[in-house]
Amino acid sequence: MAAVLERSFVEFCGFEREAERRFREITVNPGVSAPPGGLKYADSAGAFHYEESGKLLSVTSNRFIHWSTSGDSVQLVEQSLDTNLLNNSVRLKFSRCSALPGGVSIQETLNNVIILICTDQSVHRLVLPHPARMYRSELVTERHMQSIFTDVMKLDLQDPAHHSVIPGWAGHTASPGASAAWISFHGDAHFALASPAGGITVVTLPPHDARGDLAVRAHVEAVGVSVVELKRSSVISRLSGWMPTAIRGEQSSADLVLSLAVRELEEDSFVFALGQDHKLRMWSLTDQTCLLEADMLKYMPVCKGVRRLSGQGHRLKLAFSSRTGLCLCVYLAVPQRGQFIVLQLVGTDNNHYSLEHISSLFSTHETLVDFTLTPSDVWALWVDESNNTLVKYINFELNTTGQWNQVFVQPPPEEEVPVGVDLDPRETYLEVLFSPLRFTVSAIVKALQIFRRGSEKVSDLSWENLKKEVTVAVESELQSSVTEFEFSQEEYRQLQVEFWSRFYSCCLQYQEVESSPLGLTVSHYTGMVCLLRKGFVSFLLPCFAVDHLYLSSDEYLFFEEDMPVADDPDVARDVLQLVRSLRLISDTISVEMAYEMEKALEYLQPPGRAAELVLENMLCNNDNVIVDIQNKLQGVRNPTAAIMVLLREMDLETDSDLGGDGPVAADLSVRMSLSQLYSSNCAVSVVCQAVCHMAMTRARFCRDLLILQKLYLHFGNNVFLGGGAQLLQVRQDLIPRTSHLLSSYHLLRQVSQSLASSVPMDTIDVNLQHLTALELSDTPSITSGRSALNPQTLVELFYQTVGRRIIISQMFSQQQYDSLLLWTQLISTVVQLLAQLLWPSNPGFQFPECLMANCQFNQLQEYVRLTDPWCQVNIGSCRFMLAQCYLANGESQKALQCFQQAASEVEREEFLMKLTAGEDEEAAPSPRLQYYNKVLRLLEDVGLPELVIQLASLAITETVGDAHSQAALWTRIFKHHLDLGHNSEAYEALTQNPDSSMQLDCLRQLVVVLCERSQLQDLVQFPYVNLHDEVVSIIESRARGLDLLTHNYYELLYAFHISRHNYRKAGTIMFEFGMRLGREVRTLLGLQKQVNCYLAALNCLRLIRPEYAWIVQPVAGSTYERPGASPKRNADGEFPPEPAAGRRQVDILELTDLEEEYFLSQARLTLARHHLPSAAIAGSASAPELVLLLAQTGLFDTALSLSRTFKLDLSPIFEALTFKCIQLQFGGEESQNEAWSWLAANQLAVINTKETSATDEAWRLLASYLDSYPSTNGQHHRHVIHKLLSHGVPLPDWLVQSYKRLDAPSLLRLLLNFDLLEVAAEFVLEYVDAVLGRGHQYFGIEKPLSTTSPPTWLPYTAIDQLLHALSKTQTHSGLHTKLQDKLDEYHSVVRQMTERRLTQTSRC
Repeated sequence: MAAVLERSFVEFCGFEREAERRFREITVNPGVSAPPGGLKYADSAGAFHYEESGKLLSVTSNRFIHWSTSGDSVQLVEQSLDTNLLNNSVRLKFSRCSALPGGVSIQETLNNVIILICTDQSVHRLVLPHPARMYRSELVTERHMQSIFTDVMKLDLQDPAHHSVIPGWAGHTASPGASAAWISFHGDAHFALASPAGGITVVTLPPHDARGDLAVRAHVEAVGVSVVELKRSSVISRLSGWMPTAIRGEQSSADLVLSLAVRELEEDSFVFALGQDHKLRMWSLTDQTCLLEADMLKYMPVCKGVRRLSGQGHRLKLAFSSRTGLCLCVYLAVPQRGQFIVLQLVGTDNNHYSLEHISSLFSTHETLVDFTLTPSDVWALWVDESNNTLVKYINFELNTTGQWNQVFVQPPPEEEVPVGVDLDPRETYLEVLFSPLRFTVSAIVKALQIFRRGSEKVSDLSWENLKKEVTVAVESELQSSVTEFEFSQEEYRQLQVEFWSRFYSCCLQYQEVESSPLGLTVSHYTGMVCLLRKGFVSFLLPCFAVDHLYLSSDEYLFFEEDMPVADDPDVARDVLQLVRSLRLISDTISVEMAYEMEKALEYLQPPGRAAELVLENMLCNNDNVIVDIQNKLQGVRNPTAAIMVLLREMDLETDSDLGGDGPVAADLSVRMSLSQLYSSNCAVSVVCQAVCHMAMTRARFCRDLLILQKLYLHFGNNVFLGGGAQLLQVRQDLIPRTSHLLSSYHLLRQVSQSLASSVPMDTIDVNLQHLTALELSDTPSITSGRSALNPQTLVELFYQTVGRRIIISQMFSQQQYDSLLLWTQLISTVVQLLAQLLWPSNPGFQFPECLMANCQFNQLQEYVRLTDPWCQVNIGSCRFMLAQCYLANGESQKALQCFQQAASEVEREEFLMKLTAGEDEEAAPSPRLQYYNKVLRLLEDVGLPELVIQLASLAITETVGDAHSQAALWTRIFKHHLDLGHNSEAYEALTQNPDSSMQLDCLRQLVVVLCERSQLQDLVQFPYVNLHDEVVSIIESRARGLDLLTHNYYELLYAFHISRHNYRKAGTIMFEFGMRLGREVRTLLGLQKQVNCYLAALNCLRLIRPEYAWIVQPVAGSTYERPGASPKRNADGEFPPEPAAGRRQVDILELTDLEEEYFLSQARLTLARHHLPSAAIAGSASAPELVLLLAQTGLFDTALSLSRTFKLDLSPIFEALTFKCIQLQFGGEESQNEAWSWLAANQLAVINTKETSATDEAWRLLASYLDSYPSTNGQHHRHVIHKLLSHGVPLPDWLVQSYKRLDAPSLLRLLLNFDLLEVAAEFVLEYVDAVLGRGHQYFGIEKPLSTTSPPTWLPYTAIDQLLHALSKTQTHSGLHTKLQDKLDEYHSVVRQMTERRLTQTSRC
């Protein structure tokens, strides 16, 4: 780490950036009239530092209050470096009063912070709560805290107990110029004011907390405000006023007090007064006596003529420490030889005091604005003749040379902005105006108000909106001034430059006012030094040694023994001589050449070549300077050693681990305090400014040093005493190292000045998803700590989100938590560590990682571009980051190339090793393979399947011997090919997968996806080498497990087997499909599909040789044994166990069996088409059941065909048709109309005429069926007649005639069964006649009774039953007789024929 020179400091601004500071304004009316004369006081400023501001665990750590006075206003601001304070600013306006310069004093008690204010006519006291008493918990975790001014609006500032009008000054036209205020040990508020008539007036307000005690309150009300006058002639003390001037006599002008200071010692208050007579007096407030008087001119070496001067600029300051006691510093304002006199107060036992001279310090500067005394130093603030700010300090104890130490204040903005010919004037000026920390918002707003000519008030604008308003205002002014309608582009450009330059000048004027120095403050507890300007506060940071060398003027470069960068005096002398030469080079380089050097670095040109061009320009145009440089270089004995010392000091490369978090404090309060240390917006801005200043200073240093080395090579042996060896070292070692440092600091300057982009929330969410895919989501992002700084630089973003935590952890891992927070030590360490974290040559990669996490892709891409040619550290990590940038910008192919390039560095770089640390080492033993897996996951998350395929194909080359990783990569390739619709490539990837289980998963996914896409042609045509059974199994399982109508896996299987000429398997699949349709899809559509399935199965078996035309159907124990059963679960809803091997029973189905199933399904379909509700039950109906359903529906042709196919009895069909005829016989017109539909469904030609009816057609259909489907013994007729008789329907003649021919006895028995005796008797009579030969053809008798015919017979049993029945009733006696006579006749004939037959037989 580079040494820090305590002898020099650098100023860094801390003004608000987002918007103007919003002061809450309070008006105080003391009740006085304006003094005559209208005397105006100079503006002033001061600060108060809390006693525990140097303690880490205190709520007031790094916290202070600064104030400023201007006219009738006092502005108070509380500020913290550790947290952002809310409601922290207030402005008090005192009506008809003016605040005295330095008239504000702030002190703290255990419970309160008390602010004492002196005006020219009144004194005031504000009592505010102490921060330690404002928060209930000791652990304050919020990023924002309330200021002590939060409730200041609630205070009653008109309370008489807290303010008082200074009485007795009404007769004086002058007003007090010096004042001091303090709180005594008893709590009284004392205000010491220099009386315009001479002497000191002390106004005392009683303790603010005395009002709670009744006794004390009564005393206070009785006594009131007390006023004491301290003067040399006498001491007069009285209450509530002074005696008239005429009584006590006027004081001389020499008695006027110019400066006051107070110190509480024991029970007394000592008031120190520096008079116009150059004398210092010490007064005791208790005794009201002057204890000490000393003439300051005796400490001035040459005081001739000084005593006659008025000494209006004399100042007095006090400082107390336990080591030195009470010290006083008196500034004697003498023209051209101002002097600081440091004295020590020495006391004796007799209450006598004396002053001991410690040091006299001299200064030639003209106007002293303010100075501060510490126990060891004097800090002074001047303004020179050019109104430039000068700050210096000196150690009054150890400094023997009397030389003041430098403070490098921030220079004002450039008076002119150079606009390149290739640049837009508007963009150039806006970039300068709105770059961070160059102009305050207040200055820009006031300039805008003036530029608008006060047309409207500008307030509460954000940084971006303010930029827009400025652009509109300048462009509007430009447009309004144009009188010509046409002018050239160059003329318009000149107008732009003119108007923007005018606005810029206006901003410069207001910025100069804002930057006016008012005061200086140094914390006695932390050593923090602040420069109080009119519009903001600046912080002074210690300057690093090498920066001090480059920034210091020659008058500070004479002492080799004080050179901290080199211990050897000879080397230190050479370093000083080199630095003097560098200053000559720096002064010689023109603005144009410096710009060319910058452009070369920006365009990645070799710095050495750019330095040569600058040197050539110097050699051509600056001969005298070159001679001076040569003379100085000849005095350098060992230039290479001196250059190496400088390079070593500027090189921030370190081997220590800056990325670790260090040990974690066990105490929660310590952890919370560390989490807030230097985290406020103000601290962030100051720290990052310091890094930017370091980068800018050292970049110029390296530039000049590089030019100097080129000059060494130009001079050669003329300046090198050592000859060619040192020249070779310069050429081969020092110049490359210097070029590397120059590029590095140029990079640091770029990131310190580059602004972070605002990021939409949706972009942040997407980026967080990508980080999660990389398992880097724990990286702090912009969402976890969004800053109020806007615009925000990249370094500020990094410091807030990542850098500060790492830095604080590193610092306090080697430091005690209870040690003091010393500003000079801590802040320089923070700046150095932050610069090292940003240093590109260090192994840490936190800064680019932070940019990636916060979506700063354009800036990250620029960072990688600037480091690419020369930085050899984190090459792979930078390529990875560049790939991330390309991904964010949509350049995916470039991103893939960068990802591939980064893979070679996975095992060597910390970031890439961290990236791959989360993988399971057993699953991916190769770090490069782990890297590929992470990147593949990222690409998948982004949605770039083509890149995933390319990178996975490359990663497979890293998996030699690792089957598991190969399988995972091939699975990835397969998945994304399939997603992209590359079916053939997906199949090829599937076949390359070495893992059978993953291969099976991929195969299953291929089948499912292609089916969903209806790309069945591809699915069927793939060869599936060694995967045929697996494919069939997958499709079968999908087919049996999914809905039949939604998915077409059975058709796919059918096509799959057909394409491979496996017809039996194809038939089996279609048969199974049909069976499931019958069970599960009992709809018309399901029946249609079932018919097609069975038909397809039949076609398949018919294509096979007959001996192989069979299929196997599972039976007992299978899912098909119960109609309607689930194919996957048993009756309990559980999955059934697999049947034991060897016990599975199967049915062999041949072609005829399939035909029967086909006919059955066809009949079901026919039924469903004619009667849709029947579809629900037809699917599970057996053949007999289906026949009945068909008959009931009227589909008799189908029923008859089905019955013949399955060899079923046709009787139910005839009975059903008979019943329909009966219904039509006795039904109405509605039944007649309905009958035509089912009559038309049968094949009988329907004669639909006026002479016919549905009943006639039904009977005709029945008759046709009886003729078409004959039965043994007229069984069908018997069933028809039985049905008719059972319903009491007369038998049609055609039916009787038909049945007589078939089976007359059966007809007789039917008539008897239904008690149709008369009909039966008539039938018997006819039957007997037919046997005898009369009408035998009507009864189906081929040959009637004769001697030569075969024997004939009569149904005697039935006839006997008929005779018996007729004999029982009287009504049928005639029929009985007639029938009996006919039988007798028959018997007679039979007897005759018998006798003849016997006679013929006997003859033979």
